[in-house]
Amino acid sequence: MPRHRRTRRLVAWLVGAAVAVVVLVVGGAFVYIHFISGPAPAPLSLKNLKSSSTPSAPAGTTASRGSTRLLAGTWRVTSGSIVGYRVNEVLAGQNNVAVGRTSDISGTMTIKGTTVTAASFTVAMDTIKSDESERDAQFNGRIMDTAAYPTGTLTLTAPISLAPLPADGVIRHYNATGDLTLHGHTRSVTFAMEAERADGEIDVSGSIPILFSDWDISNPSFAPFVTTQNHGELEFLIRFAG
Repeated sequence: MPRHRRTRRLVAWLVGAAVAVVVLVVGGAFVYIHFISGPAPAPLSLKNLKSSSTPSAPAGTTASRGSTRLLAGTWRVTSGSIVGYRVNEVLAGQNNVAVGRTSDISGTMTIKGTTVTAASFTVAMDTIKSDESERDAQFNGRIMDTAAYPTGTLTLTAPISLAPLPADGVIRHYNATGDLTLHGHTRSVTFAMEAERADGEIDVSGSIPILFSDWDISNPSFAPFVTTQNHGELEFLIRFAG
């Protein structure tokens, strides 16, 4: 067989093999995302809480003076609280949403009258888990270096007025400002959140946009198979008990 024919066949075989690998990788990613992993968990929201046992008061009504007295004091993070991240990624050509979460959260919130005067929260970073162990290994290693920076914290730096107080079961929206410490760096953040009082608890939910470079966090991209945006969201749903 002439040498040039053998060369063409070799090139054709190599190209075919490369195409087959690409098809397998992309096809495998498609199957994993759409059939094995399934859709990403919905964003954390008070709508996910089942508080139907407490009748909702009509919109626009306010709490009584007795409720105001019961509101004041120190509230502690209780079971059912969740903190995590949400990042858009492209996995082998397929759009995906990476989500990691933990319930290992501690903290308190202090209310005087109708004002939140102090709040501070701590999260054990190495307890944040996604649906993929390799992603978690990257998160704990080169991305967040949880061995060197084991905790993330958020501390309120400005009071939040709750007046006029809503009745039980009524969701209100507020803005908050605090210092967020991640990866050994502290930055001031301002974010929106929603809160509801029901069944003797206060539930608060929201999200904080995170530009990775602001906290010197390595981009989660893992070339050539996974690429991500340069930002994500820190999302939370905190339940407080008095």
